[in-house]
Amino acid sequence: MQECQVPLESAAACSLLSSDAQQAWQRFGRGPTVRPDFPLIHHAIEAQAAANPRGIAAHHLEETISYGELNRQANRLAAVLRQKGVSPGDHVALFVERSIPMLVGILAVLKVGAAYIPQHVGITPAAQLRHIMEVASTRVVLTLSSLESRIPLASQQLCICLDEFMKLESTAADDLNEGYSLTATPDPQCFVLFTSGTTGLPNGVRVTQRNVCNILLTAPGNLGLRPGLKVGQILNIAFDMAAWEILGCLAHGATLMIRGKDIGQTAEQCDVLIATPSILGTLDPLRCQQIKVVALAGEPCPQPLADRWSSFCTFYNACGPTETTIINTLQHYRGAGALTIGKPTPNNTVYVLDEAGQLCNVGEQGEMWAGGDCVTAGYLGNPALTAERYRPDPFLGQGRMMFRTRDLGRWTANGELEHLGRVDDQVKVRGFRVELDAVSAALESTDHCERAVTLKLDSRHLVAFVYPLATDIDAARRRCEERLAYYCVPSLILAVEHIPLTSRGKVDKRLLLEWAMTHQADLNAASRQGVSA
Repeated sequence: MQECQVPLESAAACSLLSSDAQQAWQRFGRGPTVRPDFPLIHHAIEAQAAANPRGIAAHHLEETISYGELNRQANRLAAVLRQKGVSPGDHVALFVERSIPMLVGILAVLKVGAAYIPQHVGITPAAQLRHIMEVASTRVVLTLSSLESRIPLASQQLCICLDEFMKLESTAADDLNEGYSLTATPDPQCFVLFTSGTTGLPNGVRVTQRNVCNILLTAPGNLGLRPGLKVGQILNIAFDMAAWEILGCLAHGATLMIRGKDIGQTAEQCDVLIATPSILGTLDPLRCQQIKVVALAGEPCPQPLADRWSSFCTFYNACGPTETTIINTLQHYRGAGALTIGKPTPNNTVYVLDEAGQLCNVGEQGEMWAGGDCVTAGYLGNPALTAERYRPDPFLGQGRMMFRTRDLGRWTANGELEHLGRVDDQVKVRGFRVELDAVSAALESTDHCERAVTLKLDSRHLVAFVYPLATDIDAARRRCEERLAYYCVPSLILAVEHIPLTSRGKVDKRLLLEWAMTHQADLNAASRQGVSA
């Protein structure tokens, strides 16, 4: 898709819209206006600690911590951070593994008005940890004693081991919440998430307190969380959806179930699960009947997966890149009708724009741009990339910004968004444009096929992977031939025992392509015959 030429003036933009496009925008493009109960997410957590100090905030392996103790330990650490010179607006590295001390670190950093930068030591290479600390100018690193030797510290940096710190005795003064004034920083950063960059170096997305409170403290993003419910913490802590698990749970007084090595064992004990489709697909729903709410995002959800889980629990399908604060659209899927990514969440807007930057009519495909309170503060230390992806919002005006998601979509007649894949996933094969997600969807409509991934192998060939291993390859190929143009039919369809995942729970496409190359002989034979292999 060509670069969108977004108009810069709201009046000029609206004057060029068709009446249908204007009507669609007014009816569908705006989420409801709702004011979150708190402007700072840690204030919501502090309120839970005050209301129910003995309530269990988190459970990990054989260890638990109450809300009162979590808040007390965070107050102690916040005071130390302040003594060490951490000020509002600073960045504090949180280089840890899933643990209860990790929660103390998160809450303490927020209490002093700083932003935490989460990374999972052991998954993130040391060179990337060093790059992150340099970009963020971090002077303090919070970690665990077992990981301290693996942190590439510079001479001027201070390292605090959270587990050792928590063993020190507490005093009555620790019950007093640390605080800071919002007057100096009206919308402070909450955390910085480093996403994979096209240069090989990760880009830090600056997520603010307003961004976080807007999605986690309003319905439906709050997922109905309340005291007494157990919420899984199964995702990589460097993944934006982990903030949905952690901060969302603690802000509503629920109990966070932090997993060990076995995701399934934790999931079976939970009432609420937030996951990617790839992770959910590894779980047995028959063993997870306690789950009452599932929320998926991060990648397209296969229809069979949605149907299976929505049959016994409240099922949400959501969408939104890190730059739009976890999610900015969400559908409550009830097991019937079209599976979509739903509607804009509160105080957020979505624009489906054509190649000229004008709003599309209902049913017309375009590129989705996100506006409203979900839009983050840009990339840390990368103004050029920020200027490329973030633009002045001509529809909201008033200095607001919007973000180019690079997702393709269209409005349905009932005002929901269909996700049509990524701009990057529109590939050229034999000179024809192919949408990879459309091929995968056709494959997933095959009987007993639960998941499919389609990739471009070279300029002439697509390769597809289907799960489970027992999937009928011939039936899958026929389904593609029935539903798609001939050039969309994969040259090679491989049934696999599992779909490999990255550390963030998404499909590992790089590894799949490596697998495909081991079948090059099959592909060459298919090319000679002029048919799909």
